[in-house]
Amino acid sequence: MSATIKKGDIVARKSYKLDLYFKVCDLYEQDDEGQCAMLKGLDVRLLADAPVSDLEKIGADKVAEYWRKVMATGSEYVRRCFQHRKEGLDDELNRGNKVATFDVPGKVLHLDGDQDYLDLCLTTYRQLGVPAIGYYVREAQQPLRVAALLREHNPDILVLTGHDAFKKGSKDFRNLDHYRNSRYFVEAVKVARDYEKNRDDLVIFAGACQSFYEALLDAGANFASAPERVLIHAFDPVFVVEKVAYTPVHKPIALREVIEATITRYPGIGGLDTQGKYRMGAPKSAY
Repeated sequence: MSATIKKGDIVARKSYKLDLYFKVCDLYEQDDEGQCAMLKGLDVRLLADAPVSDLEKIGADKVAEYWRKVMATGSEYVRRCFQHRKEGLDDELNRGNKVATFDVPGKVLHLDGDQDYLDLCLTTYRQLGVPAIGYYVREAQQPLRVAALLREHNPDILVLTGHDAFKKGSKDFRNLDHYRNSRYFVEAVKVARDYEKNRDDLVIFAGACQSFYEALLDAGANFASAPERVLIHAFDPVFVVEKVAYTPVHKPIALREVIEATITRYPGIGGLDTQGKYRMGAPKSAY
């Protein structure tokens, strides 16, 4: 079975009891292990290496069923977002009474190290009514490109994400060298904070699976992953951003609500007290 595996295949790791599905990004030779594969999670923001001999190719029917479950989970969280949003905004300016109002949610700039995840996130932003523009930018390039993109788009919210991992065999969780991409996210956050130092004027989410949470917050992020160095879901940054974009500017974002709105929740997502970016307008023009 392993001999037939090629780039682009969907696989799972036998040594992990086929717990997660991955796409094969690349194949290479390793002196001590023979042919190996670089893997990216289908629905978690994880990069991993594995010997091809440890991989099992997943059939199309199982992949389709896996995606149905992933999308069903995403749809349920989108539904919850709308429910909580309605509850939170119904009292603003007698909504639904005599005055017709309109929404001005926070604008998002999303840099993602994975094109597939970026597409999924942009689709979910549209479903949620969150104005967002996204760029596929490899993690190592994000510190180099973020300043120009901030100047071009002047967003209220910045997302810096992609793939990450705490390197296999490492033990020092406080060393940036032991993470695949945390260093790049930290550098990109610092560049963004040079552009806008106030955490309420530019709200930043940064990180991916098992990222160096404390370093990201210290660099200037408002929200980050992963407090317990766990895997996070591809959609987690979107559900954090939705809360920021639709919390009124005169109110602090409820940390408990924003973390519990994510799929991974407390082990994977955390943050700091932050003001919302939503503004309500009135009256709504007939034109």
